[in-house]
Amino acid sequence: MNNKSKGIFFIIFSAFSFALMNTFVKMAGDLPSFQKSFFRNLVALAFAVVMLMKDKEKFKLRKENLPVLILRSILGTIGILCNYYAVDRLILSDASMLGKLAPFFTIVFSYIFLKEKMNLIQIAAVILAFIGSIFIIKPSGTMESFPAFIGLIGAMGAGSAYTAVRYLGTKKERSAYIIFFFSAFSTVVIAPYLIFNYHEMSLYQFGMLMLAGLAASGGQIGVTNAYKYAAAKEISIFDYTQVLFAAIIGFTFFEQIPDAVSLIGYAIIIGVSIIMFIYNRKTK
Repeated sequence: MNNKSKGIFFIIFSAFSFALMNTFVKMAGDLPSFQKSFFRNLVALAFAVVMLMKDKEKFKLRKENLPVLILRSILGTIGILCNYYAVDRLILSDASMLGKLAPFFTIVFSYIFLKEKMNLIQIAAVILAFIGSIFIIKPSGTMESFPAFIGLIGAMGAGSAYTAVRYLGTKKERSAYIIFFFSAFSTVVIAPYLIFNYHEMSLYQFGMLMLAGLAASGGQIGVTNAYKYAAAKEISIFDYTQVLFAAIIGFTFFEQIPDAVSLIGYAIIIGVSIIMFIYNRKTK
């Protein structure tokens, strides 16, 4: 596969992994988002450590990348906390769709900060995908929309974090080290809250959080490699497949059925994804 095809493969793999992560987070029940995030990142940290132990450079830090690594970690932590808040309060497919606004922000931030060019077809595709997501979110001016608003902030944090990942990729930073640094940073930052506000968990809840961490590790590996292999404008549209996975899982495990308006949004996003796939093949 060429780099663009590898990027598409990894972004779809990441989408499926993150859909599983949200499922396990929801199954963990009524626990604070901070606590869920801590255990999720703890598992991802352990996974990254194992990967780095097999690497020749191991935990070697490239000092020139430190500011962007810190920025990526701050933005990524905000994204996770907001996403978990939305997952706990919305149906799974809607929460996942909010997260899938991240590629829209990624393309915008990549254009602004990385100077990645976009043509009219790619711009139109992202706009259409964003419009499709609005059908699913169905925003209103009431407090019922507050979880969706928090999810939107999470998508913005994730999109800007992915832009930082893309930059680190151009600087030859290792995928495993990016994941390690982010997981370690997030774990350390959230730990003080957990010390003073820890909620007792059952063995089942603990198991769900461990599974969420494993799925998150797969998602992190997927998205980190995806944006290293290809530009956001070439592959980010495929990240919207997560909502399809979430809809299937939500129906299977939670008996959640999206309404007709949401289905229109799904149809728009699928259509745009197919068009972009065909366009990328013809461009090659």
